[in-house]
Amino acid sequence: MKKTFLIAALLGTSAISLGGLSTDAFARPMTETDLVMMKRLSAVAASPDGMMVAYQLRETDLEANKGKTDLYMLKLGTTGTQPVMFASKPDKNEHDPAFAPDGKSIFYISNESGSDQIWRYDIASATTSQASDFKTDVSGFKMSPDGLKFAIWGDIARDCVEFGCAKDGDTSKSGPGTGREYDQLMTRHWDHWETPGNYSRVFTVVLRADGKLGTLGTAMDGNLVGDAPSKPFGGGDEISWSADSSAVLFALRHADANEAKSTNLDIYRSALQNPTPVNLSADNAGMDTTPAASPDGKWLAWTSMARATYEADRLVIKLMDLKSGKTTALTDTWDRSVASLAWAANSKSLLVTAQDVLETPLYRVDLKGKITRLTEHGSIAEAVPLQNGGVVYAINTINGPSDLVHMDTKGKTTQLTNVNADTMAMLDPVNYQKFDFTGANGDPVYGQIVKPQGATGKLPVLLLVHGGPQGTFNNSWSYRWNPAVMASQGYAVVSIDFHGSTGYGQKFTDSIHKNWGGWPLEDLQKGMEAVGKIDAQLDTNNACALGGSYGGYMMNWISGNWPDRFKCLVNHAGIFDLRAMAYETEELWFDQWDNGGPWTTRSDAEKWNPVNHVAKWKTPTLVIHGERDYRIPYSQSLAAFTALQQQGVESKLLVFPDENHWVLKPKNSIQWHQSVFDWVGKHLKAK
Repeated sequence: MKKTFLIAALLGTSAISLGGLSTDAFARPMTETDLVMMKRLSAVAASPDGMMVAYQLRETDLEANKGKTDLYMLKLGTTGTQPVMFASKPDKNEHDPAFAPDGKSIFYISNESGSDQIWRYDIASATTSQASDFKTDVSGFKMSPDGLKFAIWGDIARDCVEFGCAKDGDTSKSGPGTGREYDQLMTRHWDHWETPGNYSRVFTVVLRADGKLGTLGTAMDGNLVGDAPSKPFGGGDEISWSADSSAVLFALRHADANEAKSTNLDIYRSALQNPTPVNLSADNAGMDTTPAASPDGKWLAWTSMARATYEADRLVIKLMDLKSGKTTALTDTWDRSVASLAWAANSKSLLVTAQDVLETPLYRVDLKGKITRLTEHGSIAEAVPLQNGGVVYAINTINGPSDLVHMDTKGKTTQLTNVNADTMAMLDPVNYQKFDFTGANGDPVYGQIVKPQGATGKLPVLLLVHGGPQGTFNNSWSYRWNPAVMASQGYAVVSIDFHGSTGYGQKFTDSIHKNWGGWPLEDLQKGMEAVGKIDAQLDTNNACALGGSYGGYMMNWISGNWPDRFKCLVNHAGIFDLRAMAYETEELWFDQWDNGGPWTTRSDAEKWNPVNHVAKWKTPTLVIHGERDYRIPYSQSLAAFTALQQQGVESKLLVFPDENHWVLKPKNSIQWHQSVFDWVGKHLKAK
């Protein structure tokens, strides 16, 4: 197949215009500072009657080198209504709004008192009051349907009987010095050393008549050792109330000796009258997560992976009949992985998102498993069903960050917000093109081309290689690897969803197993050949390649196995030596599934190891890493830089002492982009 798909400035003539984009000429290209300073919308909530939405908006304080979150609400059904900020205080962060079931108030988390506590905003009087004053920070909360109880969670010592106590429960502190002792794996996770004895724990509390929250008890008794929500990225979608407010449902990751090698999460039900949790998914050794009880009390839905130790397995919706206890795999015949789910107000269907060929659409799934696609282009998130059958969701694309859209019961869409209108109005837009070609194994492989709109003459090329490796760059906005800001520097930015990418069915995702340097490299090679024929403006002989995580691994692999192709490389947090990685990383299941088990039992263990090909390295390379990266420890980049320097290859090392696997701080992000743009510009734009 050689067909191409051109999507004009954003999503096409029938789509929503985000960010104020049009085909008019604008003032200037986007810069890395523009990217960092854009407002970020998230945490969408709807009132019980479906007539109002609330959300949080993050703005960047560049001088302070951090973000600040504020809350906004917006009335639906009135043309021209503008969002109104509420409950926000200067120099404080307010986030995660949730309407009370009676619709009269909004609860949220704020650090106004000096710690993260739950606050209440009275809509009628526009006044705020502090609802909780616990001994520790509240990480999140979920209100019960009757509005009388809260499920709250935070990092709490295992032996604390209430939400917070005088000790952190750390069992690693064994002596008079600063040393820490561990007796099982998962000693550190993502960007911090673990505190054995301290876990993310769920408690239930009562909303008293005076508007304050009082402790009721824990949904996790002391015999249940683990994190709920899971760490490091679990959140409120892993916690749910039963429809009658009598029980809490939560996904828990066990913190046992097998934790570093297990992807198993289980769904538990903890009744308020009998708080000993019951495991509802004990028969599945794979991941079970995102429990959601139907509003009518008849059903429990969650997403489930069948294969143990595989974090990129297909997520299927499991549906339990709460009367009979019978469970069915609702989407077992649908070859897509469900990313999120939410019950429609009438309990007759679920609204879900799932990746599909460079997009993340919104779907409706009925109780018989019938699937209806509701959106076409862009990446959908924060989908909130409304009482009248409509839905509010956030959408973003490569051309613009997230804004809110309302879809009514007939499918008509109305844009609700335009949070970055002023910024986007100053910037030149980019063109986005989707393409496909025949890749490895004769399979269709898809990719994207992003370039400055109205650019003339030949354009140097940046090839972006995504991480995961089970992932995709997708038609979505990013604050870390953003094709639009890179294209704005005068490049054609190409990304290719090589074998192993998501959104093309599970077989395609599985195909990278024990094949890291094989079909993916072949796809990149064939893709670079294809784009030069698809768009003659691309100067594919004047190109650099860039990648992070697995993409960084691929930079090291390209250095030794495609050494004459690129004028430069950018390697962020890339794997240099698979053997060292097998012993250094924290989540062992990831490395062991993809590469064939523990290092000592692998067949062809060295087959795809970049360290074996360093003698052929000659491409100028910028190496970047964060010191707090425990997924791929920064020693991997030190080794790669050493190999480059020892062989006299032009190279530079950029290390961030305060960043993890990602670069998150505003000033660090600006430095990252400036270093990358300087590097590729030196090699692609030199006269």
